[in-house]
Amino acid sequence: QLQLVESGGGLVQPGGSLRLSCAASGFTLDYYAIGWFRQAPGKEREGVSCISSRGGRTNYADSVKGRFTISRDNAKNTVYLQMNSLKPEDTAVYYCAAVFGIATMRDYEYNYWGQGTQVTVSS
Repeated sequence: QLQLVESGGGLVQPGGSLRLSCAASGFTLDYYAIGWFRQAPGKEREGVSCISSRGGRTNYADSVKGRFTISRDNAKNTVYLQMNSLKPEDTAVYYCAAVFGIATMRDYEYNYWGQGTQVTVSS
């Protein structure tokens, strides 16, 4: 069974940091691009970042550039999203997704999705 599991979410104060993990089971991520998406209450899901299968290409939403870093460790079958300088507007459920192909910020391109992890930025 192909599965993605996110972890690392939680409550953090503004300016704080969190590292999200996306672990795959049932398949190897070696040939999959990974995207991170988020959805805040009452808002549409938006692309946050994506990374190519070998990690050589990354992309970020303008709202997180310079604060978030995506990376992957294919040996551990895991992708990470390091989030620094968090703001209240970063509060959302964060999802990782996998696509057998090119990394993209378009959510409809992705085939496999995790269940999401809640990130809350509040004082």
